[in-house]
Amino acid sequence: MSVVKAVAAGVPSLAPFFDESIGLGQDARVRSRPAHGSLQQGDTPGLYGGTKKPTICDVERLEQFLTDPANGKKAQAWAGALDITTERIPDYLDRLTPVLLRHDTLVKNHDYKKEKAVPFNSLLQAGIAILVDAQGLPAVKCSCGNPVRPFEGDTGRISVEFEDGNKKWQGYERSSVVAVRPAPRTLERIALVDVVEPDRGIDRPVGTTGEDDSTFDTRKRRAVPHLAGTTFGQASRQLADRGLAAAYDGKGLPPDGARVTASDPPPGTELRFGEYVTLSVAGGASGDTPGGSPGGSTGRSPGGSPGGSATSPAPSPSGPGTTPPPSSSSGGPGPSPSEPPSSNPPPSSERPPSSPPAGSGSEPPPSSSPPSPDPPTSSPPTGDPVTSAAPPPPTSAPVTSEPASTGPASSEPAMSAPESDAPATHGPATGEPTASAAT
Repeated sequence: MSVVKAVAAGVPSLAPFFDESIGLGQDARVRSRPAHGSLQQGDTPGLYGGTKKPTICDVERLEQFLTDPANGKKAQAWAGALDITTERIPDYLDRLTPVLLRHDTLVKNHDYKKEKAVPFNSLLQAGIAILVDAQGLPAVKCSCGNPVRPFEGDTGRISVEFEDGNKKWQGYERSSVVAVRPAPRTLERIALVDVVEPDRGIDRPVGTTGEDDSTFDTRKRRAVPHLAGTTFGQASRQLADRGLAAAYDGKGLPPDGARVTASDPPPGTELRFGEYVTLSVAGGASGDTPGGSPGGSTGRSPGGSPGGSATSPAPSPSGPGTTPPPSSSSGGPGPSPSEPPSSNPPPSSERPPSSPPAGSGSEPPPSSSPPSPDPPTSSPPTGDPVTSAAPPPPTSAPVTSEPASTGPASSEPAMSAPESDAPATHGPATGEPTASAAT
């Protein structure tokens, strides 16, 4: 059983790396979306959120602080927690992207005590501003600058402690807690859902802070592609590129090379942005899902834990009872209560892939796998970066509104954002992405 310390949005850390009174990061009021599974992949559609305000995290100020010779000891401890050198700090920060959590998320956090980074497991409340790396992994908690890494324990065996001013927040549900594992491919952009206007999607290039954002309409629907005969990894990627999430009806996740025999719902079915598709494969699941609980948790909404049964589409990422929004690559977000579906986010300009620091904490992919011609992909590809694409312009779907704040998610009608007709671009991927649970 892992003891986990709850960290509420807006509550100052007792031993931060950075003085939180300066306003390095700004958390938002976001009610956690119910997740269909405990493990989400970093490229899951709609896993993260954003707002029109590009200042949720002042990356430039954080860089100035960590490169100031007067803060040398903190810089060494900070860099060490992320397995990088102090010389790499500027380049590393330039490749991070500010987002808002849309789920209560488990991470390995770090306090700064006695000139050292002291790790501890924590549960970050939805609405907390963080920086994520090019594989969608949480890397820094914005308000205090504390470095964070992937949660390494069993998500099904945790004991959450609410103390030090971090009272149990409204909307907290033990079953909705998630952990994030690295996307199997380097991302060029991340598709976020506006936490205030859920009908609005935000396409944010990796390594930018909002100045280059483009928007898309999350109310559009997209058709489930024909997936039978493809590998689980290929199917997951195709779904993610359309803004849909992949789920597996069974325990644990099947290897990426496992052959897909059917999907539920079937090909041609139109789903909203972030909804999931349950895949059936030849053979059974193999091993535990990296970063998730040993047996794998139910594969439900995008971003949900990989293995697990899922039989009906997850609620939309936007708000209660709706579909989850997309992120930039595979897997869909955990079902959020009521956010409307989306259309393809306009592609962003190509950016060089950013590689995560050595020892970023990404979990290894499942080792065993049913016979398959395609090798499983569990680590970021080495070729050209693959860009996560928003689904092709689907047919319009009925608009649904979704709340997006702590307490009942904000349900103000969202303004539809201009949607882009430009086709999403992809760089050649070197392998199949590990499957992620659906929203």
